[in-house]
Amino acid sequence: MPLIDFANPHRFLQLARVLMPLFALGAAALIVLGLWLGFNAPPDYQQGETVRIMYIHVPSAWLALGIYTLMAVAALGTLVWRHPLADVAGKAAAPIGAAFCLITLLTGALWGRPMWGAYWVWDARLTSMLVLFLLYLGVLALWRAIEDPLRAAKAAAILALVGFVNVPIVKFSVDWWSTLHQPASVFRLDGPTIHPAILMPLFVTAGGCALLFLALFLAAMRNEILRRRVRTLTLFAAAGAGGA
Repeated sequence: MPLIDFANPHRFLQLARVLMPLFALGAAALIVLGLWLGFNAPPDYQQGETVRIMYIHVPSAWLALGIYTLMAVAALGTLVWRHPLADVAGKAAAPIGAAFCLITLLTGALWGRPMWGAYWVWDARLTSMLVLFLLYLGVLALWRAIEDPLRAAKAAAILALVGFVNVPIVKFSVDWWSTLHQPASVFRLDGPTIHPAILMPLFVTAGGCALLFLALFLAAMRNEILRRRVRTLTLFAAAGAGGA
């Protein structure tokens, strides 16, 4: 069956029912394994034990950027391709992305205190990540402030697309400006600069966090589809009662 067939909400719900428990179990297994490996890995020669914050901070940062990118693609689906589930996907992804972005900021503050001597500095990477969090909140606010779902979807899609310009700024801020953050050390043309004993737990935990996002994302999309069905039935019932 082609994937386009799952644009049908009923078929999507059938697929989500199968995949959600698989993603949830995979997420739990990988996160537990990754954290166990991480806490048994040797400390960093410069950062000591504080490097273990990386196993939560870095996957959360990757997902915060990736989820906003997904929202931008969903926004194109809403405004350009008129995909029937695009606005559902954008709305479902926003609160999850905001949560991962907040985790990134909080764990970054905890990591920054022993490394930089302060919980917060107006570093380019930190500032652009804060802007990303505010963009997430803006999208969520538009969904709640506009009662008509179609108008809310268009407004949120426009903000998601406009705000996407911040994603490459977050990514390349350490290259474009002088910042306290170190340059890329994982995804490099000449290979990672992190020792494999520390890098492997990071990848395992990141995989678990990605599966966690997928499980939450499918659940949120399912709930949104069911919520819209209830709303439609309520409107039909109200219209029938008014006609009677």
